[in-house]
Amino acid sequence: MSWARAAYRSRQFLGAVRARVGEDERAEVAARLTPQEQSLFFSMDLSDQRHALDVFRMLKANGQRDASLLAAALLHDVGKGRITVWQRVAFVLLNAVSPRLLCRLASGHGSGWRGALARSLDHAERGAALAEAAGSTLETVRLIRLHRAPAGDDAALGMLQAADEGS
Repeated sequence: MSWARAAYRSRQFLGAVRARVGEDERAEVAARLTPQEQSLFFSMDLSDQRHALDVFRMLKANGQRDASLLAAALLHDVGKGRITVWQRVAFVLLNAVSPRLLCRLASGHGSGWRGALARSLDHAERGAALAEAAGSTLETVRLIRLHRAPAGDDAALGMLQAADEGS
């Protein structure tokens, strides 16, 4: 892991520990998402809500107005479910040091630490399924499903990924 990447992860960790969501931001989520999508958003850990709002704000600051893209920004990590700080740290470290070990330790069942690792690994697919069940647009579901895949020539996906990495 490079020093720049380590510094980024350190800032991300500190941001997660100090995460807050204001009433004005809650109102903006309510204005942007359907009631079913809002339930998904507010089911996320506070740190994931904060991150999603940061991605959303970055896209808006860059002039994006597409409703499906902005909804995907708010919901892209919903598939992670509830994950503790130490489980997030374990996931990041294992993924950097030994992705094979991470895959071996991850178990798709249960709410324990192995289940948290599994949810982190396949959160894009899980999140897409949740968004689809909540009635999100096909484009929102597609962007959530692919947000960890190579963007190629997909401009909307590239914008979502750039905002995700930049926040």
